[in-house]
Amino acid sequence: MKEFFRLLKFVKPHKAEFIVAIVFMILSALFENIQIAMIIPLADKVFTNKPIIVPVKLPHFLENLVQLLNSISPIKMINYMSVAIIVLIVLKETTNYFRSYLMSDIGQLVVRDIRNLLYKKIQNLSLGYFTHKRGGELMSRVTNDVRLVENAVSYGITDLVYQSALVILYTFWAFYLNWQLALISCLLLPLISIPILRVGQILRKLSMRSQEKMADISSLLYETISGVRIVKAFSMEDYEIGKFQRHNQDYYKISIKSIKRNLFLGPITEFIGAVAGIFLLYWGGRQVISSKMSFGTFAFFLACLLMLIRPFKKLSQVNSINQQALAASNRIHEVLDTQPTVIESGKEKILAKFSKEIEFRGVSFSYEEQEVLSNINLRVKAGEIVAVVGPSGVGKSTLVDLIPRFYDPKKGDIFIDGINIRDVSLKSLRGQIGIVTQETILFNDTIKANIAYGNPNVSMERIIQAAKRAYAHEFISNLTNGYDTIIGDRGIKLSGGERQRIAIARALLKDPSILLLDEATSQLDSASEKIVQEALDSLIINRTVFIVAHRLSTVRNAHRIVVLDKGRIKEEGAHEELLQKKGLYYRLYQSQTQFE
Repeated sequence: MKEFFRLLKFVKPHKAEFIVAIVFMILSALFENIQIAMIIPLADKVFTNKPIIVPVKLPHFLENLVQLLNSISPIKMINYMSVAIIVLIVLKETTNYFRSYLMSDIGQLVVRDIRNLLYKKIQNLSLGYFTHKRGGELMSRVTNDVRLVENAVSYGITDLVYQSALVILYTFWAFYLNWQLALISCLLLPLISIPILRVGQILRKLSMRSQEKMADISSLLYETISGVRIVKAFSMEDYEIGKFQRHNQDYYKISIKSIKRNLFLGPITEFIGAVAGIFLLYWGGRQVISSKMSFGTFAFFLACLLMLIRPFKKLSQVNSINQQALAASNRIHEVLDTQPTVIESGKEKILAKFSKEIEFRGVSFSYEEQEVLSNINLRVKAGEIVAVVGPSGVGKSTLVDLIPRFYDPKKGDIFIDGINIRDVSLKSLRGQIGIVTQETILFNDTIKANIAYGNPNVSMERIIQAAKRAYAHEFISNLTNGYDTIIGDRGIKLSGGERQRIAIARALLKDPSILLLDEATSQLDSASEKIVQEALDSLIINRTVFIVAHRLSTVRNAHRIVVLDKGRIKEEGAHEELLQKKGLYYRLYQSQTQFE
């Protein structure tokens, strides 16, 4: 129940519309109940022309109504009833329309709100969160899981309120007319509710499994579509098709299990209802024959009990929908409840323009239990170009990722101009940092929009100027639509060198004080590398630069080279100085140059 109320919190912002929808649900149920009650005068006065006999004392206004109906002739009664039935149908269908429309609208609003919340949360989570989560899994939370919550709001809650209102009204009249027989009939309800509850528990587990399997399918789609070149390059199409088909088959098996259990409920409730109906028909027939109750009153009593079958069947389906939604809600809240590891208190200062030095003071960092950096002490003066090199996996990229606070150190602190970066706002910190990585991230938008990313109001002149300095203007101008060319998902329509020059133009336009270059040319061919290196040379002028490089020939002109080994600073110095020491840097350099 606690989880269900947690799900209802998504409806809270729209409670006014929800209350109006509930009013229409109750009115709709009331009109349907009155419509069923029309059986009494129709059977007694129109078809048999006998007085209406009710076996219990009625409230004064209903007694007067019964007397009035008994005084009307069959011809007049059928005329009045024809009009009354049309009016009731109009009223019922009008309220039905508004309750359905309002709840559908609330469902869509809830979907909008949850997707906005999820996307905002995903954007605000720390980078470390994404090292443990698959992109396709997160996509599934935003698409598939949210859709299941929408079903619960648009249909599940609607039927829960509306069908419950019908149950209350029909049960009231059944007990009012003959409480003993109604009580005996209701003893059959546990026979209906037990399988509903049991199947509901199974459905919830199956729903969780089906959502996890859908996340696997989404993740596989994301990986194979974004990595389509590698799939084709290694002729792995059949392998990936087979893997997708296995995941798809697993999802089918889980889905069909849910469907079988859902369909199982219908015949069970139908059979129990039929048995109860036969029993009631036998008892009611005896009451009518002995003139203790008119046929119309018995028909209404019987209709009330039989009409309970439909709401109970609907409520069993509601249970199935809500169980699926609760499983989805748990997965959604798993994301919403996740706290960023890099947090702001809201009291941070605005970092002034960087002018003096960056200092790592006793910095250590671990990914879970694996220590990556240990007791790093490093000072970098403004305007200095520092290269960070070393064997694979020694923490080079992690070291520079700590500067924009993609992660926070487990121990130690980083200072910019003497101010701890934990004490400044992330926006003012990252606003002074430009990044160009080996994996160039571009968006499925125009070249103009990609260069201006982060500066949406910048002039076209400045965009072109940045592109020229990045040696990108010439190839952009040769494209059919120039700067308005859509470059495709992750810039797939451009070559590696072209993508990298767009990224450099983006960094140039930002004009950062601090620049982080992480293997910026490692994936390029020689011709592209030469052009990109010239663009990088333009980019690093008058900036403080950290260069992460595996190819040591690209860092020879750095002011200082920091050599990492097993998470610690092993050596520091200029290129020639480190070669003379004949330490780790010398061995790495020799191992690379002997193959060139």
